[in-house]
Amino acid sequence: MKKIVRVLIGIAMVTALLGATAATTPLVQQASAATYVSSTYTAPKKGQTSKGVKALQQRLVTAKVLESRYVTSYFGSLTEKAVKKFQAKYNLSATGRVNSTTWKKLVEKTGKIEIVTTPTTSTVKGIDKRCKVSGRVLCISKNTDKLYYMKSGKIIKTMDARFGCSATRTREGTFSVRWKSRNHVSSIYKTPMPYAMFFSGGQAVHYSADFRARGYAGCSHGCVNIRDRAGISWLFDQMRVGDRVVVYKN
Repeated sequence: MKKIVRVLIGIAMVTALLGATAATTPLVQQASAATYVSSTYTAPKKGQTSKGVKALQQRLVTAKVLESRYVTSYFGSLTEKAVKKFQAKYNLSATGRVNSTTWKKLVEKTGKIEIVTTPTTSTVKGIDKRCKVSGRVLCISKNTDKLYYMKSGKIIKTMDARFGCSATRTREGTFSVRWKSRNHVSSIYKTPMPYAMFFSGGQAVHYSADFRARGYAGCSHGCVNIRDRAGISWLFDQMRVGDRVVVYKN
């Protein structure tokens, strides 16, 4: 009888131990929750910069009427053109304005869109090897139309970039920041060039109100235009005269 009791107690202890282990250590690790593009209508309008505009652009990309590089959160002429193209495709009034009817049709046609996080380190493909050095670097790619602010080989911040027209091409090569001018105005074209960082003669990286307004429908006189004013203001304060600048196209 005592032997039977000891066996029963042993079984109970093993069962309790297994139960405690199961409660604290799941057999299968749960995957992190995915995030998706919003389906909520926010009445995005031309001239706005907002999360609602970004959701609109992401859906227009999925609808194949807008290129992914134009997902900027800013509703400019290119986004308006994409909206018109989508509206015409589905027999809606091609006004370029996003009313509730257009939004409902866009959500219906694009469905559930999972958001994939963009890498923020040097794992981004195509980074020129000249950018992967110690110190601060403005790594500027004509392939992706991006400026990557890098530090010790890692990407710290990414911004959209626009380059020179065919007659005034932005020079490619390895340069350095020669001088800086926070409130610069072009002596040739008489146009504002805020947060200018000159790297090759009169060519500089600077904020462009025209780029902000017209996007890639325009071009520069050879400079590297940035449309994120807050971003370039921050970058201007990080960079020092002598820091490396690399402009490239593979």
